[in-house]
Parts: sequence; structure tokens; C-alpha cells
Amino acid sequence: QVQLVESGGGLVQAGGSLRLSCAASGRTFTSLGMGWFRQAPGKEREFVAAISRSRSSTYYADSVRGRFTISRDNAKNTVYLQMNTLKPEDTAVYYCAANNQDMVVIRENLYDYWGQGTQVTVSS
Repeated sequence: QVQLVESGGGLVQAGGSLRLSCAASGRTFTSLGMGWFRQAPGKEREFVAAISRSRSSTYYADSVRGRFTISRDNAKNTVYLQMNTLKPEDTAVYYCAANNQDMVVIRENLYDYWGQGTQVTVSS
């Protein structure tokens, strides 16, 4: 069983930055593809970014491309989401997720493990 624990959320002004972290345990980290999703109040959970096992491939939602960067440190069993130029519409609970696929995964239903989420609030 894989455990995922997110951290780094908080309150930030528009235009500011935050870095989310997700620590994984319970499986060899390099066997997991990783992703970030978010859910705003009253909305469905949506894909944000994903990274392959080897770090060679990444993919972003159009709404965050150019502002957010996903990365992973396989030595630390941790995946990161660097969020720059934050906007009020980025306000959401952010979830880390892991999958067993050997590719970048965008579809939520292909993720097997989920963290509890961390709140990000961007004030205008």
C-alpha cells in the first residue's frame, strides 16, 4: 500500500508562489508515476500536472502551463509542485496521486493512490 502525504499549502496573495510537496512511502518510488490534481469549492476534481517514473516526461493542464512546474526527487521519495504567479482561481484543495503506469497519466481514474490533500488559498 502506498501512502502519500502532502504539505506546503497555505494562504498567498495573487502573484505569489508556493511549493507543494508530496512524500511517498510503502512502495519503491521509482515504480510510481505521480500527479497533482485539485478541487475547488463546488467543482469537480481536475488534473493539474503529471510526471513519469523516470522524470523524462511531464504534462500540464492548459490553465497552469507556464506557471506551475512538477518535479520529483527519487532519492527523497518526493514529488513537488512549484506554483508561480498564482491567481485567485488557483484556490483549491490540491491532491497528490500515484499510479502504476509507465507513462504520464492524465486521467484521474488511472491513479491508484491518493493523498489527503492540502489547501491552497490565493487572495486577490
